[in-house]
Amino acid sequence: MENYPGYVRKPFYYETDKMGIIHHSNYIRWFEEARVDALTFMDYPFEKIEAAGIMIPVLGVSCNYKEMIRFGDEVLIRPTVTKYTGTRLDFDYHVYNGEKIVTTGTSQHCFMSSETNRLVQLRKTHPELHHLFLDYYETTKETN
Repeated sequence: MENYPGYVRKPFYYETDKMGIIHHSNYIRWFEEARVDALTFMDYPFEKIEAAGIMIPVLGVSCNYKEMIRFGDEVLIRPTVTKYTGTRLDFDYHVYNGEKIVTTGTSQHCFMSSETNRLVQLRKTHPELHHLFLDYYETTKETN
C-alpha cells in the first residue's frame, strides 16, 4: 500500500480565539478530517464504510499542544495507526507547521454494526475492510 502523505490544512479565521491562535477544540476536528481523508486516499471513503453497515465510534481522544498555530499557517496532519485488532483501531497524530511538530494526539476507535449496535470483528464480517486496515497499519508501522 502506498504511504498516505498526510492531510494539508489551512486554518480558517473563525477557528481562532481572542489571542489570534487556533482554539484548542479545533484540533480534534482536524484529527477526524485527517482520518476521513486517509480513508478516501485508500479508495475506501467513509461513505462506503457506512453503506456497508459499519460505524467507527471514537472511544477516546487526547491532544498535546507544543506550539501555537495561527490563522494563515498551513499545517500537515499525519495520522498513523498504532494498533489494529480487527475490532479496535488506534491512531497517533502529528501536526506539522513546516518541518516542526507543533501538536500530537491520539484517538481510539472500535468497529460496530450500525444495525445491531454491537461490536464486530472485521476479519469475519468485512474481510475486505479488515485487509485494508491491516495493510494501512503495517504500512504506517514501517514508517514510524
